[in-house]
Amino acid sequence: MQQKVVINISLNGKKSSKSKAMKIAVALPGVESVGWQGKDKDQMAVTGDGIDTIALVSKLRKKVGFAEIVSVAEDKKDKEKEGEGKIKIDPSFWYNYPIATPMYAIPERTHDPCTIL
Repeated sequence: MQQKVVINISLNGKKSSKSKAMKIAVALPGVESVGWQGKDKDQMAVTGDGIDTIALVSKLRKKVGFAEIVSVAEDKKDKEKEGEGKIKIDPSFWYNYPIATPMYAIPERTHDPCTIL
């Protein structure tokens, strides 16, 4: 299930804070996209599957500054795309090929090991 998390971040007008916040968000597992929204572009919108929102906000507070969760919601675009684009594959399409054992050459003996001279 895709979710969209909106976080309000106090950037204090620094562009470096924006890039630092984006790097932190992208590093978390499950994050697929990060963008800025709002009137002053001070809200970070993070979309993905299974995002740990508390871990994200706590890392942002440590590295960037004040961060506050505005909303956590299911992504609306995911519901629209759910019916489209999925291809159903018939299970009979896949063939079960037997796994062959590797063939090794056995060298032939050129002399008789039991000869007595």
